[in-house]
Amino acid sequence: MSLQFATRLKQLPPYLFQEIDRLKAELKAKGVDVINLGVGDPDLPTPKPIIERLKQAAEDPANHQYPSYSGMDRFKHSVARWYGKRFGVDLDPATEVLTLIGSKEGIAHLPLAFIDPGDLALVPSPAYPVYHAATLFAGGESHYLPLYRENGFLPNLDAVSGDTARRTKLLFINYPNNPTGAVAERDFFEKVVSFAREHGVIVCHDAAYTEMAFDGYRPMSFLEVPGAKDVGIEFHSLSKTYSMTGWRLGFAVGNARVLAGLGQVKSNVDSGAFNAIQIAGIEALEGDQGCVAEMQRVYQERRDVLVAGLRRVGLDVEPPKATFYVWCPTPKGYTSAEFTARLLKEAGIVTTPGSGFGEAGEGYIRMALTVTKERIEEAVARIEKLSL
Repeated sequence: MSLQFATRLKQLPPYLFQEIDRLKAELKAKGVDVINLGVGDPDLPTPKPIIERLKQAAEDPANHQYPSYSGMDRFKHSVARWYGKRFGVDLDPATEVLTLIGSKEGIAHLPLAFIDPGDLALVPSPAYPVYHAATLFAGGESHYLPLYRENGFLPNLDAVSGDTARRTKLLFINYPNNPTGAVAERDFFEKVVSFAREHGVIVCHDAAYTEMAFDGYRPMSFLEVPGAKDVGIEFHSLSKTYSMTGWRLGFAVGNARVLAGLGQVKSNVDSGAFNAIQIAGIEALEGDQGCVAEMQRVYQERRDVLVAGLRRVGLDVEPPKATFYVWCPTPKGYTSAEFTARLLKEAGIVTTPGSGFGEAGEGYIRMALTVTKERIEEAVARIEKLSL
C-alpha cells in the first residue's frame, strides 16, 4: 500500500525541537556528556502543593468523567481572579475565559476558526513555529514581520502595506518573547490595538512568559491597554510559571466572540482538560506564589552566569529581562546552523539555531536556562576552550 502525506504536511519544515531531540539522543548513544540548552522545558519540579492537590482530586471518581468543553467554572473563576490581581484586568469567567489543554493547543486551533484559504496571518520572525504551522493547517498564508535587534525585536506594523492588511485576519505577537527574550511596553501594545481596530484584525497575544521575569521587572498584559479586549485575546499557560509543562493546562482570555469561535473548534476536536488537573491549576493560581518568586531567582542566577560567560568569550549578549532564554549572536563567520553544529560536535552542548525560528533569526542561537547553574558553568567552560 502506497501512502502519501497530505500537502499541508509536506509544506511544513521539520519540527525544530523534534530534530534537536534526535541529535541529542545520537550523542548520548555515543557516550557524550550532553548539556542540553536546546528546549525550554523547566527542570525545576512542580511545587508540592500543586502535586498534592492533584492527588486528592484524582481520587475523586467524579473527576474521571468527561470535563466541560470550555473548562470547569471553578477554574475559570480562578483565572479571572488571578488576572484581576496580577494585571488589574476584569474578566467575565463565563464568556471571557476558555480553558485549554496547554496554550499551544489553543494557539494551534485558533486559525481554524477565523482563517479561510487565501487569508493572511501576520507572523513574527523569528517566532515559536506553531504560529505558522497553525496558519498553514487552516489553509492560510503567513506574512512575516521581521524582528530586529535595532527595533528591540518588535515588529514594525507601519511597514504592513494596505493590501496585506486587507487580507489579514490574525496578528500573532508574543511578549515576553520566545526566542529573543525581548519585552514590550504599553506604547507598543497601544499601537497593536490601533492597528487591529483600523484593519479589522484579531490580535493573538502569546503571554506564556509574563511570570518568568528578572531584576524586579513586571511584564504587562496586552489586555491592560484600553480597547484590547475589543480586538483580541491573550493566551497563558501554567507550564512555565509553575513548572507544569507535562500537565498540559492553559487558558485564553479576552474577546468573547473570538473565544466562542475557538471554543467551537475545540468542542469538535477535543473533550476538555482533565478536571483533576484543573483543580490542581486552581491551587497553582490561588496558592502561595512564593514558588514563582523562587523560580525567578533561580533562573536569574543562571542567566547571570551564562551571560557573563558568553561575554568573556567575546559574544555580544544582552541579558534578557524575562523568559528563560538567552538570544546569543553567532561569532563572526558563522551561520546559526554552523555555530550550533560546532557547539554540539566539539563541546557536547545542545542549542537551537535561530534560523529554525524563521529567516530573521539567522545570526543567533537560543540557549535555554533549564539546567542547573553548575551545568551552565560547565557549558561556559567548554565554550571557552573552543577559542571562538
